[in-house]
Amino acid sequence: MIKRDLYKDIKDHLFQKEITLITGPRQAGKTTLMQLLKEDLDRRGERTLFLNLDIEADSYFFSSQQRLLKKIELEIGKERGFVFIDEVQRKENAGLFFKGIYDMNLPYKFIMSGSGSMELKEKIHESLVGRKRVFELNTISFHEFVNFKTGYRYTSNLRDFFELDKEKTLILLWEYLNFGGYPRLVTEDREIEKRSVIDEIYSSYLEKDISFFLNVGKIEAFKNLIRMLSSGAGQIVNYSGLANATGLSIATLKNYLFYAESTYVIKRLQPYFVNKKKEITKSPKVYFYDIGLRNYCSGVFGNLGNMEKDGFAFENMVFNILRDRLRYTGSSIRFWRTKDRAEVDFVITKGNEVIPIEVKYMKLKSPQVTRSLSQFIKKHNPKRALIVNIGYRGSKRYNSTTVDFLPFYDLIFMNRFE
Repeated sequence: MIKRDLYKDIKDHLFQKEITLITGPRQAGKTTLMQLLKEDLDRRGERTLFLNLDIEADSYFFSSQQRLLKKIELEIGKERGFVFIDEVQRKENAGLFFKGIYDMNLPYKFIMSGSGSMELKEKIHESLVGRKRVFELNTISFHEFVNFKTGYRYTSNLRDFFELDKEKTLILLWEYLNFGGYPRLVTEDREIEKRSVIDEIYSSYLEKDISFFLNVGKIEAFKNLIRMLSSGAGQIVNYSGLANATGLSIATLKNYLFYAESTYVIKRLQPYFVNKKKEITKSPKVYFYDIGLRNYCSGVFGNLGNMEKDGFAFENMVFNILRDRLRYTGSSIRFWRTKDRAEVDFVITKGNEVIPIEVKYMKLKSPQVTRSLSQFIKKHNPKRALIVNIGYRGSKRYNSTTVDFLPFYDLIFMNRFE
C-alpha cells in the first residue's frame, strides 16, 4: 500500500460539515484513499456507507434525492454517519443534487470523489460554493515514490537518505522519470506490465473523460494534440502551429487544451512579464501532471536515453514539486522569456517579490550563472535566485542577488521560497 500525504489532510476534514470533494487524474488512487478512510472510520465504530456510481446497482439510488436518503437511512440510521460516493461526475446535475441534500442539514457527512471531467469541475464546483472543500489527489509524487520503494525506512529522515545514498537516489530518480507516478505503475515491477497499464489508463481517459463526458468527436485530433504537447513539454505553445498540425481551428484547439487541463492531464504555465515590448506576454508553456503519461504519449515511455528527453522529464518533475510546495501559499509560478529568446524556466511570484528558478539536469561542479538568468537578474533585480540541479549545493552573489544552487530534492523540504 502506497502511503499518500493527502490522507492526513482529508482525515482531519472528516468531522467538518463541509462536503469533502476529492478530485484529480483518473486512476490516481482516489477510490483506494476513500476506502482507507472508510476502514479507519469503521474501526472507530462510526457508521459508514460506500456507493460507487460506476456500479449499476449503486447508481439506482441516485435517481432522486429521496431514494438516496432512504438508502442512507436504511444503512446508517438517522444518527451521524459518513457517506462515501465514488465517481460522482457520473451523476447528472450532481452539484444541484447534492446542494439540495446538504441544505437539509442532515447528520450525514459526504465524502465524494471523481475524475476531473467538466461535469465535475464546472457544475459541482459552481453549485457547491461554500459547501465543500476540494482536495486534489495527483499521481504519486517523487518523495512518496521513494518512501514506498525504500519500504518507508527513511520517512522521518528522507533528506538524510538523499544526501548519504546518492547512487540509490539517482537510480530511483531515473525510474521515476521513465515511468511516472500512477499507483498501478509504481507497484508493478515488470516493464511489459507497466506498458500495458499505462495504455489502459490512457485509453480509459479518452473513452470516459474525453469521449463520454465531454463529447469530443475528433478523438484522433485530440490524441495528436496531446502527443505533440508531450513531445514539446516545457516549450512555449504555438497555437497556429498546433492548429495546422492537428487540422483544428484555433478556437477548437483552445477548447481541447482547456479540456486537457480540466481533466488533469496538462497544466498551462503563463509567462511573467513587466516590459510588454521585450518580454513574452501571452503564449503559455505546458507541463504534464504525470511524467509517465507524458512519456507514453511522446513515445519514450521506459526508454529515456538522451539528455534532451531526460531534461524535459526532469524539468516537468521540478514543476510538479514546485506546484505542490506552493499550494495554499498565495504564491504563483510563471516562466520568463524575452523576444530575443532569453528564458528562465520558472519564476515564483508573491506580491512584488520574484524568485527566478533555472533547472539543470546535470551534475554541476561549480556555481555558474547562465546568460538567461543573468539577464533576468539585471532586468528585475530579485533578492534571490535558484539553480536546481542533480546534486550540487552552493551559492554566489551576482550583482545584488544571492544565487543558490540546490539539489532537486531540497525543494521537497522547503517550506518557504522567500
